[in-house]
Amino acid sequence: MPRSIATIIVVFSAVLTLSVVPTPARAAVGDLVCAPPTSSAITFTPPLTTSPQTATVRSTNVFGPCVSTTVPAVTSGYTSVNVTVPNRSCLTLAGSGTSTSTITWNTGQTSELTLNFLTEIVGGVYTSTVTGAVTGGLFAGDSVVSNQTGAATDIALCLAGLGTVSSIYTVGTMTFV
Repeated sequence: MPRSIATIIVVFSAVLTLSVVPTPARAAVGDLVCAPPTSSAITFTPPLTTSPQTATVRSTNVFGPCVSTTVPAVTSGYTSVNVTVPNRSCLTLAGSGTSTSTITWNTGQTSELTLNFLTEIVGGVYTSTVTGAVTGGLFAGDSVVSNQTGAATDIALCLAGLGTVSSIYTVGTMTFV
């Protein structure tokens, strides 16, 4: 009997030890929410027409106000990137694809993201839906969802051959979960 009690005590001690070992920090549900005026401004140089051309695309995203359940000091962030894109026209503004991005937060910390996007133009509204994951930095392991909309007036005129698109501006939300 003493041997059985000793075995039970060892097993109980092992279980107790395993149950109090802290787990690594993991993102919580609703870890970060950035509300309007979270926005995206995309500019095209030269402005887009219906004819494909090489264009410099500058994308600037401003996130905030943001509220985080795990990092309360994070209240805003931004990204900015310039890329040269061949065969760009107002006919190519709707569609899907993938991208990577790095957000710099107001705290100086960064988050690296891998994203899938879908852009649509319906009823005079340009809609951008983005999903993906935080692959590094602050909030690593979180999923990302962003939905933004903006007026598509210039796009509609361009598609009709009556104008150009020099920029697109959208407003919406971004959530990390």
